[in-house]
Amino acid sequence: MEYLTQPVEKERVKLMNPVVLAFVGDAVYTLCVRARLALGGGTDTGELNRKSAQLVSAHGQSLSLEKILPRLTEEEEGIFRRGRNAKKPTKSKNASVGEYVRSTGFEALIGYLYLTGQSERIEELFFSET
Repeated sequence: MEYLTQPVEKERVKLMNPVVLAFVGDAVYTLCVRARLALGGGTDTGELNRKSAQLVSAHGQSLSLEKILPRLTEEEEGIFRRGRNAKKPTKSKNASVGEYVRSTGFEALIGYLYLTGQSERIEELFFSET
């Protein structure tokens, strides 16, 4: 995964509002999921869009989170918790409150990893088969 910007210092990113980190993480995760699906050989854009929507939904992210939680470092757990516990300006229309808050933490973690230049860690956590 290539970066559009230079990595930002961890301390600066840690000072950011976790909902803003989730804003970035949502876009990064969506792009990664769509690229993986497209490179997987699919050609029916309707089917690709349906699969993408399932994976990037609050429900889909909550399921993915369960797989990676045991592998998070202490620092990553802290970023996740900050995102999960942050006051959100909106409510989810299609997910439970629990799924929505977990997905915000999930997205905040991805945003943090992306902004700090840890693309390999994103790959390892979210897209490896382990």
